[in-house]
Amino acid sequence: MIILDGAMGTTLWDIAQRNGAEKVPVWRYNIEHPEFVAEITRRYIDAGADFVQANTFGANRPAVKKSSKYDVKDVVAAGMRIARETAAGKDVKIFLSSGPLMEMLEPYGDLEEDECREIYGEIFDAAMPYKPDAILLETFIDLGMMRVAAERAMETDIPVFCSMSFEKSGRTMFGNSVEDVVGTLEPLGITAVGLNCSLGPDSAVPIIKDFSGKTSLPLIFKPNAGLPVTTEGAKMTSAVGPKEFAEAVSAAFPYVTYVGGCCGSDWRYVEAIKEKLLEKGSLYL
Repeated sequence: MIILDGAMGTTLWDIAQRNGAEKVPVWRYNIEHPEFVAEITRRYIDAGADFVQANTFGANRPAVKKSSKYDVKDVVAAGMRIARETAAGKDVKIFLSSGPLMEMLEPYGDLEEDECREIYGEIFDAAMPYKPDAILLETFIDLGMMRVAAERAMETDIPVFCSMSFEKSGRTMFGNSVEDVVGTLEPLGITAVGLNCSLGPDSAVPIIKDFSGKTSLPLIFKPNAGLPVTTEGAKMTSAVGPKEFAEAVSAAFPYVTYVGGCCGSDWRYVEAIKEKLLEKGSLYL
């Protein structure tokens, strides 16, 4: 079993709040507060993550242009550089993380495939000088956009991991089934496939089990830490604590190769996952 990290965005916002910094699109911290990004990366490494993601998930040209005066190439390069420097000397690999675009592909929106491909190519090209160990395409709900991004990612000649977000129905918001996802992405030659975000571990386990019956590819499992709840002082917290999360996630251990957390999880969730794996013994480690 290979341990992934937890959430980048929600955890960075927590760190920013703790330090009195403005809540902004998290990729801006690569330039404005690189120390925040280094802190969370270091915490995930210390917690036992085998893979950590660079803080590049939402850093694409349309988003960066809309919310800053930065150049997307500089934002992506900064995210990769922070990850590489923080992981130096550690036995840990780095994901270039990339998510869906704000615009929708035709026929749902106005974005054409060629432009979509160009936007993702710009991200990947900016990261390559820092030698990411793999590209993680995650939180996609439109299989069409995932296909375009994955096809372009495969041109980099490094491993490509593809993770979709599902509803409880077992389909994405765009109606894509597990069978659709596997049938579209596996022929591209990707390294791993699976799910992240949207669902808590209990609801996500049946979907990853469905994946296991439809593909021999290694599977990725990064559910949310449950829906957020409001505590005293209007503070938002995760509905599922680290130990409860790890216990629920362990139901997916027989099916998956890569396991971590998504929104609401932090380094304590990664620690709990590692403890649960150790508890289960050598079967999973």
